[in-house]
Amino acid sequence: MIKAIGIRKRFGDLDVLKGVDLHVVQGEVVSIVGASGAGKTTLLQIIGTLEKADAGTLLIDGTELTKLGGKALGNFRNQRIGFVFQFHHLLPEFSALENVMMPGLIAGRSMKECTPRAEELLQRLNVLARKEHKPNQLSGGEQQRVAVARALFNNPAVVLADEPSGNLDSAHAKELHQLFFDLRKELGQTFVIVTHNEELANMADRKLVMRDGVI
Repeated sequence: MIKAIGIRKRFGDLDVLKGVDLHVVQGEVVSIVGASGAGKTTLLQIIGTLEKADAGTLLIDGTELTKLGGKALGNFRNQRIGFVFQFHHLLPEFSALENVMMPGLIAGRSMKECTPRAEELLQRLNVLARKEHKPNQLSGGEQQRVAVARALFNNPAVVLADEPSGNLDSAHAKELHQLFFDLRKELGQTFVIVTHNEELANMADRKLVMRDGVI
């Protein structure tokens, strides 16, 4: 599913990633932990094509992303990678339903075409009753569930989550953690999660520790 080989990244004089190798198989939940500044988020951003590596090879779902550029890379990101962030990044002027369908609208599909899929996901994540509410009318846990639904909209090859429960209280964090594993069981979804939450890290199929730019 994911093969990252010899990934290197440097910012100015600082070597952030020093030759990272990472293999993730379909349906696996992998957590990445480590001290602040170890390079976890940078690695996740490179896997998600939000940052470009200085060196190395990255393949996702059989596509070598280091050979793509411009529109092709953007299309791959939209169609095959889902993102969940600590701060949900929902668009405040749109309803929960509209936020969930945003990846489909970006891909050029109509609202009429996107609505059934968005409603299906909101139902699966137990927030369909809140579909017309805007983000500021939702609880923190509801906002993250909407963000997860958005990440799943295009049936991505992998969902990348960066401190997804870091802004939630303990009860909502536990609900979100269990949701990831329910989705893996129901949909065969693959997750790569950067987290400081030991409970979530230890629930994963594999917990990888990043130290000083390597795993």
